[in-house]
Amino acid sequence: MADEPQKKPHLSALVGHTNGLTKPASLAATATRAAGGGGGGATASSKKLVIKNFRERPKLPDNYTQDTWQKLNEAVGAIQNSISIKYNLEELYQAVENLCSYKVSATLYKQLRQVCEEHVKAQILQFREYPFVMHRNSLDSLLFLKKINKCWQDHCRQMIMIRSIFLFLDRTYVLQNSMLPSIWDMGLELFRNHIISDKQVQTKTIDGILLLIERERNGEAVDRSLLRSLLSMLSDLQVYKESFEQRFLEETNCLYAAEGQRLMQEREVPEYLHHVNKRLEEEGDRVITYLDHSTQKPLIACVEKQLLGEHLSAILQKGLDNLLDENRISDLTQTYQLFSRVKGGQQILLQHWSEYIKNFGTTIVVNPEKDKDMVQELLDFKDKVDHIIEVCFQKNEKFINLMKESFETFINKRPNKPAELIAKYVDSKLRAGNKEATDEELERILDKIMIIFRFIHGKDVFEAFYKKDLAKRLLVGKSASVDAEKSMLSKLKHECGAAFTSKLEGMFKDMELSKDVMVQFKQYMQNQSDPGNIDLTVNILTMGYWPTYTPMEVHLNSEMIKLQEVFKTFYLGKHSGRKLQWQTTLGHAVLKAEFKEGKKEFQVSLFQTLVLLMFNEGDEFSFEEIKMATGVEDSELRRTLQSLACGKARVLIKNPKGKDVEDGDKFIFNGDFKHKLFRIKINQIQMKETVEEQVSTTERVFQDRQYQIDAAIVRIMKMRKTLGHNLLVSELYNQLKFPVKPGDLKKRIESLIDRDYMERDKDNPNQYHYVA
Repeated sequence: MADEPQKKPHLSALVGHTNGLTKPASLAATATRAAGGGGGGATASSKKLVIKNFRERPKLPDNYTQDTWQKLNEAVGAIQNSISIKYNLEELYQAVENLCSYKVSATLYKQLRQVCEEHVKAQILQFREYPFVMHRNSLDSLLFLKKINKCWQDHCRQMIMIRSIFLFLDRTYVLQNSMLPSIWDMGLELFRNHIISDKQVQTKTIDGILLLIERERNGEAVDRSLLRSLLSMLSDLQVYKESFEQRFLEETNCLYAAEGQRLMQEREVPEYLHHVNKRLEEEGDRVITYLDHSTQKPLIACVEKQLLGEHLSAILQKGLDNLLDENRISDLTQTYQLFSRVKGGQQILLQHWSEYIKNFGTTIVVNPEKDKDMVQELLDFKDKVDHIIEVCFQKNEKFINLMKESFETFINKRPNKPAELIAKYVDSKLRAGNKEATDEELERILDKIMIIFRFIHGKDVFEAFYKKDLAKRLLVGKSASVDAEKSMLSKLKHECGAAFTSKLEGMFKDMELSKDVMVQFKQYMQNQSDPGNIDLTVNILTMGYWPTYTPMEVHLNSEMIKLQEVFKTFYLGKHSGRKLQWQTTLGHAVLKAEFKEGKKEFQVSLFQTLVLLMFNEGDEFSFEEIKMATGVEDSELRRTLQSLACGKARVLIKNPKGKDVEDGDKFIFNGDFKHKLFRIKINQIQMKETVEEQVSTTERVFQDRQYQIDAAIVRIMKMRKTLGHNLLVSELYNQLKFPVKPGDLKKRIESLIDRDYMERDKDNPNQYHYVA
């Protein structure tokens, strides 16, 4: 119990001596009173404990700032002179932190800047010993560049070390003062102001760099790492653009301007373009390796302008036609790629591309000597052009569209003939005996032909010749494949509409119906009391669908005439009101014959049949007798006798011998006739399609066109009632599917006025009124 009173002072002392710092006496007394006056634990716990800072801040020892700066100055000097630092780096860092804590930062920054500036200023002296004007090939230039590079590398290394010591200053005082550069930026500023901004140093440096780049462009090996280091120095010092880039681009411009002029004279286009490509790759590599990235755009633009842009037309005039003629795919690809880089390059390439197609195509189309191979040459040319667009021109839509326009232009320079020849080409492919193509190949050829067909304006000319040839194929059974015929028809229908192919489809329909009629006729003949020895097959042709054939009256034998009458009775009995007209020129027959060697069968035309049947009545007849008996027209009969007596299978012997049939020639039956085949086809000597025939087909087309123009004028006037001349002509151009001249339209309008379909306005001769 006696010890208790002593505990209270002990407690009081503890309260007044918090955290090992001695409290002022008044604070200790207050705490004691609070403890004593409470009288209980609950009261004591509700009181707050207050801790106050030192009233006075600890002071730095005398001369601390000066001594510390001395240490730091020595350390900076050691770094700048590349000798070892006496002090521990951590100790130096702490010293900087201590100085900054006692608000010596401004002085410290100023002193550091001053020391660095003096050191940098001193560096300039080592560059004065080099001559100001250097010879282009001297080693001085390279040595100078290496010296300046070493100086820069040393400076960077030193500033990194210095900054690591003064990092606390950099991150506090400098960071809070936005007007002050960081220690690193300060180092750059000093190097820029005192070394690179020196007129002589800058000139020598830039000259040296440009000299190295020039040597490299001339094919010499240079120190690229040195160039990379120096140019990145100029970039870091923010003098790259004004001090180097401008001069570099000027020199590049001059170099490539001269080189472009020289090489355009010396080299062929492919070699020149290859050189341009090589130069562009080299300059691109320079940007990646040592130039600043910002130089890429102006540098590449400069090369493109001087080597390409200035010579676009010259390049194309000098070499494009040769590249296209020789189908030099890789060179054409390179041309397209390079021209696409230059403003206006693609446009000028497009123009020359179009001109080439028109010129080359015109040589194919306009020359009549090439008519035989025109379509094949057009197909080959189109294949070649398509391949170039796909491989070289990257399927560029502009090139595709211009190619189509160019084809359309040249193919219509010679009206009608290409359309006629395309129809004949299709005929040659669809005719039986065309062994050169499988079904797939034939389909592919037809697709290609349709592409050429699209470019033709006078599609009605194609239709006329196609119809004539299709009729021959169907009637003589010469069609290679019904599927191929129908495929071609569907292509034409898709391209030109149902109206275009309606007559052609009608021809196929006639052939189908004829087969059905013949089945019924055969049944009809079986019910006849005297069916006869001849097996008759008839094709019934609707006149409007088929080409117009000139009827030829010939003398058939009695049995044939009888059969014709039987069929006429049968057919008209089923279809009253129809009229049958026999087309003897299209007839053909199979004849059975007996020779000393044995029996044979001949597949012949109706005219050949009439001639051969005469030799059942006798062994020898003159030309005049045959003509009288058969009634066949003179020129047709001469060709018929030629085929029988002068061809490969000579069933008749002509006397006197000779290739041509003359008046007075005699023909004797050849009883000794021999042939390895049992059934022999004797082809009629084909009179080449005469100019008259071609003209008549073309004239029929023009006649049809006149009807179409008349119909269109009446249709338009009936709808509009009154219309001006120009508007009527414009409307006609929109509606007509074939090329027509304004003069032809005027003639048709005059014709319709004469026939009272329309009349001129009494006051305005250019105004027309429809006459109901």
